[in-house]
Amino acid sequence: MMTTTTNTIAMLHNLVFSVPISRMVVRRYSLSTTAAAAAISTTATTSVNPPKPVRTPHVDSQVLLGMSEPELQQLAIKLGQEGYRGKQLHHLIYKRKAKQVEDFSNLPQTFRKELVESGYKVGRSPIYQTVTATDGTIKLLLKLEDNLLIETVGIPVQEEKGITRLTACVSSQVGCPLRCSFCATGKGGFSRNLKRHEIIEQVLAIEDVFKHRVTNVVFMGMGEPMLNLKSVLDAHRCLNKDIEIGQRMITISTVGVPNTIKKLASHKLQSTLAVSLHAPNQSLREKIVPSAKAYPLEAIMQDCRDYFQETNRRVSFEYALLAGVNDSVENAVELAELLREWGKTYHVNLIPYNPIEGSEYKRPFKKAVLAFAAALESRKITASVRQTRGLEANAACGQLRNKFQKSPLLAETDGQDSKPDAAEAVSC
Repeated sequence: MMTTTTNTIAMLHNLVFSVPISRMVVRRYSLSTTAAAAAISTTATTSVNPPKPVRTPHVDSQVLLGMSEPELQQLAIKLGQEGYRGKQLHHLIYKRKAKQVEDFSNLPQTFRKELVESGYKVGRSPIYQTVTATDGTIKLLLKLEDNLLIETVGIPVQEEKGITRLTACVSSQVGCPLRCSFCATGKGGFSRNLKRHEIIEQVLAIEDVFKHRVTNVVFMGMGEPMLNLKSVLDAHRCLNKDIEIGQRMITISTVGVPNTIKKLASHKLQSTLAVSLHAPNQSLREKIVPSAKAYPLEAIMQDCRDYFQETNRRVSFEYALLAGVNDSVENAVELAELLREWGKTYHVNLIPYNPIEGSEYKRPFKKAVLAFAAALESRKITASVRQTRGLEANAACGQLRNKFQKSPLLAETDGQDSKPDAAEAVSC
């Protein structure tokens, strides 16, 4: 047991990085219901074995997406142009959402040619497939430069007075190494961390599909954000400064990786930290979340309390309700006692389990869910039951997985036509 725990801790520590980040502002726009119309497009696929996990740099120096305006100005000067050309680049990438250098039509041809010959590219990946659920949620598959597929989800919400909120549920890794027992992503294996621009482009792709600005971003897609913290924070800065999404509209989730909550707190962000708890005690949590052996519940709670003290931002706890496992009133009482012991600045998101193929876990009945929530509320713990979105398209939380491929991480085009069932393609 000690050897396994030591190895797990070593693996987690080897993958963690951090960088500073700026503050944010936000805008809201309206969205017609027709903007969420179904859009399904496919290319040929072949099931192949995914590559072995590799460690990749968090930034591609030849990719323009993710660069700040000052960095783009410096690049323009480096290539023999006036600094203001960098501002034009910034506008083309983040406002016009140009997908390739050839689309920079209002730049001098000599500048465009120099960019291409110097190996620079925008860094936008093609949308490989989209699948739309009846509730308007749209799941996208993006095909990366190395043929790996990643998933991202657009979730529209119609508010009062006709204002619509559009949330992007983004991935931070290709697959996930933590293998939580109830989650589909981990069952597909792990390939690599996403680079900065590969995270950012998911938001732009969702805006392309919905023809609407993304107002909220949640790092709750494929992967563990804290195991790719440097890329996540760099992407966070860009989403704020360049795409103009407010800090308070961004949520970074984690199942818990030693020392990373402290690192995140040190940046004093105004974004929400969402911790996937799923159990009120250590022994049960280890059964549901194997990586919990490396990060005791008491240590997580201490770090969450410190996070609040450092940022003055309330921590949200995600709790997947598994029928007959962690959904009893007794579990709720124990959870309430745990949270009250460590403070009052918490909120609990209750997530009725979304069934996945090959799992023995079951979705609890509505009566059990409401009883659990009532037990928390009666003990002064604020809780809400998350509305399931995209369930019939295998797109709800915990189901971000390429179900239409035997080996879900790699795409390959070889001329063979293989069209997946839309109901099997995987939203948040």
